[in-house]
Amino acid sequence: MSTLALPVRVLTHNIRYATSSPFKGEKPWAQRKQLLLNELLYSTRYNQESFICLQEVLHVQLVDILSGLNKESGSNSPEWAYIGVGRDDGKDAGEYCPIIYRPAVWKLLHWETVWLSETPTVPSKGWDAASIRIVTIGVFKHHASQKTILALNTHLDDQGSKSRAEAARIILNKIDEYYTSPYGDTLSGVFLSGDFNSEESQEAYTALTADTSPLVDSQGLIEPAERCGNEHTFTGFGYEGIPPTRIDYVLLGPTNKTENAQQATFLPWTPKGYAVLPNRFDDGVYNSDHRAVVVDATLS
Repeated sequence: MSTLALPVRVLTHNIRYATSSPFKGEKPWAQRKQLLLNELLYSTRYNQESFICLQEVLHVQLVDILSGLNKESGSNSPEWAYIGVGRDDGKDAGEYCPIIYRPAVWKLLHWETVWLSETPTVPSKGWDAASIRIVTIGVFKHHASQKTILALNTHLDDQGSKSRAEAARIILNKIDEYYTSPYGDTLSGVFLSGDFNSEESQEAYTALTADTSPLVDSQGLIEPAERCGNEHTFTGFGYEGIPPTRIDYVLLGPTNKTENAQQATFLPWTPKGYAVLPNRFDDGVYNSDHRAVVVDATLS
């Protein structure tokens, strides 16, 4: 395995599902999709190791996104592939939390979808959740360096506090399971991306970044003066009457921590940049009610 640091970019974005009943200020998917594609193409063009982690993706949107990403490479040898399933049936119904990657760069060793419920192996809604919730998990081996990454992407419930807390527990247990599995000895690092529907003071975030967790918030590893963009990641479409919040994250690990949960004593990642991208430009169209979060880090 190469000892050279591997530059990785992780982009996470809740793209807002393609609804037939848009909110005031929300444009239909047909008008938003090219704006999203422009963002994804621009943000990943010159980092071949990029991962695109999305939430609220219906099957029709996934088809559009992959078609747009692979427009230049063609269908015979597509540049981009994905892992993930629709949460409602484990196939193509309901929202996906896909992880999109370049097969020429990353070899997919294993992947699974886990339902964030009392019955995690079958499509199901857990505890006080308003919707079915999932986490998509993949093990990826970098062809050139042989470094291996455990990648997780999730969308936690917007209504159920208990379900968010229990979901965080399931996710942490899955990470521990992978690190104690045959993959454990080969894993160079782990990241968890997604829309947690949890602010920093709330249950999911505090559990996922606690001193007992192997994860650390990438934002906290970059000096405030060196971060790019806004603080908040959820904006709405301008008419909801609720304040913007920070609920979308990229967490890195594994790490050992001191009493300060965000103070990593060891981390295989060296953070290089953190950005929250705009979701609205001069034409006034929101590409989503969330902003994308982009993290650059090198993996030792």
